[in-house]
Amino acid sequence: MLMIRLQRVGRKHDPTFRVVVTEKARGPRSGRSIEVLGFYDARSGKRSLKPERISYWLGEGAKLSATVHNFLVDAKLLDAKKINALPKTRPSSVAEAPEGTVVTGTHTVTETQQEESVENIEPSKV
Repeated sequence: MLMIRLQRVGRKHDPTFRVVVTEKARGPRSGRSIEVLGFYDARSGKRSLKPERISYWLGEGAKLSATVHNFLVDAKLLDAKKINALPKTRPSSVAEAPEGTVVTGTHTVTETQQEESVENIEPSKV
């Protein structure tokens, strides 16, 4: 299956991406892309896309990555809603945490786990 996705190019600490058409099975770093459809400079925010070639490849059955989909929505080439490219893996705040959990820094534990860990701590001998 064909994918339209980003391929990172450029130097270290200077992220620049190409928008390419490639086989889904091939890794994005392999360099074996079928066609370059544009670029994105992450530091300056500049984007350049070839809308006629993108529409051609979409007509051929190519699928979009989430980030490229969002680029096309911004450029008004797609009439769709943006996709969350980075879905949440765990609750990030107390308000989003399920009932009976305690959020401590980066860890989320249930109240019973917290009580058990407090009970297992022995007072230090001075």
